[in-house]
Amino acid sequence: MTGTIAVIMIFSIPILGIITDHFQKQSKLKQKMIEDELELEKLKHENFVIETQKMRLELEKMNLEDPKEKTHSI
Repeated sequence: MTGTIAVIMIFSIPILGIITDHFQKQSKLKQKMIEDELELEKLKHENFVIETQKMRLELEKMNLEDPKEKTHSI
């Protein structure tokens, strides 16, 4: 009986190591994925801010050009 327990313990230690290693790798992959998603969201936000500023400038330009066209047509 003691021999059986010793054999089980000898084989269970490497299995536990493999399982633990798997979970550590899985956790690192999840962490990397979350970091990548965060970076993507930051880039999306930055792009949104840039596009909004661009549209604001285009609108301002249109508003500045519009009165000029009205005065020339009179």
